[in-house]
Amino acid sequence: MRKTFQLRPEGKNPDRVLEAVKHEIRKYIKRERRRVLPEGVDYWDFDCRFGTSEEAAAPVHLNELTGLMDAVAKAAGPQFYVEVLAKQGHRKARPAEAAADPLQADPGTAA
Repeated sequence: MRKTFQLRPEGKNPDRVLEAVKHEIRKYIKRERRRVLPEGVDYWDFDCRFGTSEEAAAPVHLNELTGLMDAVAKAAGPQFYVEVLAKQGHRKARPAEAAADPLQADPGTAA
């Protein structure tokens, strides 16, 4: 999905337009995650870019999109550009320290 969204269309409430844009992006992500995974792929990952225009768009994490959209709307920006592209994701093995039992007490603390 590569799209420039207008936040101030004539005759529409900007808050409702923003909510509709968020819904459209979430719907796209859900649809992409439902696609069948190719052999050897663990999950669908997403490359995202966000900016006030396509030329000014910078890479961002998927979880940051709604906050950035809210910031543009709060600043009364007229539009923003969103790019969300699905890619194949491969899980990485956890390091040995992170794989240890998190409930185990720290040996350096006194009981």
